[in-house]
Amino acid sequence: MTKFELVFITYPGMGHIVAMVEFAHHLINHDPRFSITILIITMPERMLVNTYIQSRAATSTSTNIRFVHLPTLETPTPDHSSQAPLCLVSSFIEKHKPHVKQAITNLMATELDRRFVGLFIDMFCTSMVDVANELDIPCYLYFPSPTTFLGFMLHLPILDTQLTTELAELDTELVIPSFVNPIPPSVLPSIALKKDGYSCFLYHARRYLETKGVIINTFSELEPYALNSLSTSQVPPIYPIGPLLDPVGPAQWQPDQAHHERIMKWLDDQPPSTVVFLCFGSIGSLSGSQVREIAFGLEQAGVRFLWALREPPKNQLALPNNFTNHEEVLPSGFLKRTAGIGLVCGFVSQVSILGHKAIGGFISHCGWNSILESLWHNVPIATWPIHAEQQLNAFELVKELGLAIEIRLDYREGSDLVLANEVERGIKSLMDCNNEVRTKVKEISMKSRMSMMENGSSYASTRALIQELVR
Repeated sequence: MTKFELVFITYPGMGHIVAMVEFAHHLINHDPRFSITILIITMPERMLVNTYIQSRAATSTSTNIRFVHLPTLETPTPDHSSQAPLCLVSSFIEKHKPHVKQAITNLMATELDRRFVGLFIDMFCTSMVDVANELDIPCYLYFPSPTTFLGFMLHLPILDTQLTTELAELDTELVIPSFVNPIPPSVLPSIALKKDGYSCFLYHARRYLETKGVIINTFSELEPYALNSLSTSQVPPIYPIGPLLDPVGPAQWQPDQAHHERIMKWLDDQPPSTVVFLCFGSIGSLSGSQVREIAFGLEQAGVRFLWALREPPKNQLALPNNFTNHEEVLPSGFLKRTAGIGLVCGFVSQVSILGHKAIGGFISHCGWNSILESLWHNVPIATWPIHAEQQLNAFELVKELGLAIEIRLDYREGSDLVLANEVERGIKSLMDCNNEVRTKVKEISMKSRMSMMENGSSYASTRALIQELVR
């Protein structure tokens, strides 16, 4: 039997690495002829990512997946640079090119019985297209964000020829082919509004077209319009193969297992669909004044809540930490007053919580993995974007798909505070049993599961990708 080797490399961010690892398992579950080597770029500042990788390497159920750590390079120092973090990390990734080439060359020398049929790169690892070309290996893009955002990126080079001003200075809505509605400048990614960030986006977007195909963690029933907009001869073949989720999330490698068990026990004691869950992702944190407004809004709403509250990081490239004492940031007496109905905690296994019967709504930063997890588990979202493309994701959910309640679409660092009465209003709307969003989420939840079954849309797309790889 012919055996096939694939090599994966990803941006060292939590959402990116989790999505890539799940993709690896997904491919091997479909076809055991594959072996997959995941090349790891280490950033000491991102201990959470490093802990995840160590755990997955130790507990992986597949012997066909291995993790190879590339040599550790000195990470950039954002405090002494005006560059956007994405540009710093993109440049940092590019410095790994010789090490990636050497790692793959070593693999080719030892795995003589395997055909090397693909290098899969992440959306911000496009400099590795050069390595694939040098080694004569087909290069594919694995895109962990929605199709709408891929459409935005692919449209950027065209937009760049039309713009007479910088994106940050635009005062008119943009027409992007992957969106039904015109896009207000207020929901464009913060990175794209900065000159160096825009250039970085433009560089990556142009290189997407050099790949042999684009694999997206989505499904055709969720984003039919956006997927159809990309079916042009200029764009490489598109394979929507999602939703790919880590079914237990970080519960399996939670450093504080007692903390996780305490949260799950608390949820066990709550009535079904009564708890609103607030979580802003692996890189999400809010200012002290915003935290206090949320607290007041929760009290005014009077609902049961679980709140994953984390402290802002020390620098741009680091991840948030858990607070040592929540009382330092919350209003005086808040924890006592809400002790009967609420629980404030630190880092959590988000997907485990979304799958719990007690959860009835999710106030989310609108990272794409979080959206897919929430839809899979039939939990409606209220939008509170913070970073990256999350504003566009929130816009898609609310304005394009009608699958979320709007708290804000354009929140970002430095935004006006979301006041307590807005928080209260958003929570009450989210937890309303009769709202139309809840009905739509239930429908798409069923479709998300069907897409992964035999003869489902994503199942068929995965089979088509495999046929392309092994032909």
